[in-house]
Amino acid sequence: MAQRELAPADYIAMLRRRWVLIAVLALVGPPLAYTVSRFLPNKYRSQTLVLVEPPTVTVKIGDQPQQDTSDLGQRLASMQQQILSRSRLEPIIRQYGLYAKEVDHVSMEDLVGRLQKNIEVTPVLPMAETKSTALPGFNVSVTMDDARTAQEVCAAVTSLFIEENLRQRQKTRENTTDFLTQQLADAKANLDAQDAKLAAFKSRYLGSLPDDEHTNLDLLNGLSTQLDAASQALGRAQQDKTFAESMLTQQIAAWQATQTGTNPETTDRQLSALQAQLASLQARYTDDYPDVIKTKADIAALQKKLADSGSTQKPVNDKGTKSSIEPPQIQQLRAQVRADDLAIAEKTKEQSRIQDQIRLYQGRIQTSPVVEQQYKELTRGYQTAQDSYNDLQKSLGSSTMAQSLGLKQEDEQFRVLDAANLPDKPSFPNRPMFALGGLAGGLGLGLGLAFFLELKDTSFKTERDVEFALQLPVLAMVPAIEPLSLNGDKKRLAKDPVSKGLELGARA
Repeated sequence: MAQRELAPADYIAMLRRRWVLIAVLALVGPPLAYTVSRFLPNKYRSQTLVLVEPPTVTVKIGDQPQQDTSDLGQRLASMQQQILSRSRLEPIIRQYGLYAKEVDHVSMEDLVGRLQKNIEVTPVLPMAETKSTALPGFNVSVTMDDARTAQEVCAAVTSLFIEENLRQRQKTRENTTDFLTQQLADAKANLDAQDAKLAAFKSRYLGSLPDDEHTNLDLLNGLSTQLDAASQALGRAQQDKTFAESMLTQQIAAWQATQTGTNPETTDRQLSALQAQLASLQARYTDDYPDVIKTKADIAALQKKLADSGSTQKPVNDKGTKSSIEPPQIQQLRAQVRADDLAIAEKTKEQSRIQDQIRLYQGRIQTSPVVEQQYKELTRGYQTAQDSYNDLQKSLGSSTMAQSLGLKQEDEQFRVLDAANLPDKPSFPNRPMFALGGLAGGLGLGLGLAFFLELKDTSFKTERDVEFALQLPVLAMVPAIEPLSLNGDKKRLAKDPVSKGLELGARA
């Protein structure tokens, strides 16, 4: 019968046949479970709610806030591992006398492990409407055999969480300050090194820096103008010297001729030379120029001399005394030649000096692109070091400010919202739940036994059982026939009319 497909009607028929067994087990289960719960030791659970308050003052280090609560869950897990360690729980066991009857024959590791199992830390999930990822708080629960002990241990564990949070935040802040101080010192050394390199570079390429390019061009243009002026002045000095030397030669020749006697032709040549000199001077200067005035006076004096020599000409005495002193005109010409030499030498030096300066500034302008590239690299490194130093200095100031603000303003705080409660009834065993579990267990056991017995029963109960077993159609059912005095057979017939009817029919 177990091999055929069962219909809902078959299950209902099973329940009708086995309802007594199912009911008995369902009724026996609750009192049995309740009785068992009476023999189990009572456990008391004390709970406390710790609220995580966000910081009231947010101090930033650089572009990021110094305190970030996004990793609070990880820090809470880390704190839980530290607080539930033996070094933290063993003092609690000794302080409150936990497991006093077992301390002598049970190792401390086992007692700590047992207490760890009795402590539970569960985070409080944020509301879905807020769409927040921050942890709003967490629950701490402790289960012990005594209600007062559970409350005290729960309060002690909660205090450990608060103290550990303060210690970690203080340690983090101190580590941050120390780290920033060291980084600032390194950045200061790097900045000084970059500053020294930049100063040496500026000293080496003084005047060739990119900022001096326009100045060098302006100075080069000015030097070119000065060179042109010096070249023109040098040319004029050389012309004046040439002219003075020619005049000096003529004057010396005329003067030497007058030493032997009066020579009108020589006087005429001197007059022609002075007139030519006058024409040359008037071509370049005005009539008020000193040399023009002097030349005119010389011409007038020579003309007067020619006029006087023509009216009273005396024979020259070859044996007369000759004058060894040069006339003033020759002395002036010699002085002018010397002055021209000095002017030419001065203008030549000035021209050389200007040319040297021009070559210097031209060299600076030619090397300016290379110097500019090197200067950009140095200034880029210096600017990077300067920015890093400024950022670290600002961050160090923020970290120092964070320390001065204090824990109650700048950090997220663990605030006990609900203190550890004193349980008024045991959390375990929950006897109503035990009774309900006994009911469910008895009912399940009854259903299981009923189904198992039905599967093991090979008797025919319906037409479908007969058709399935014989693979033949059933034409009629023979009812059970037995005397009414057979009470036992009557009762069995009432329970299973088909199978018992077939059995009694077979007997008949």
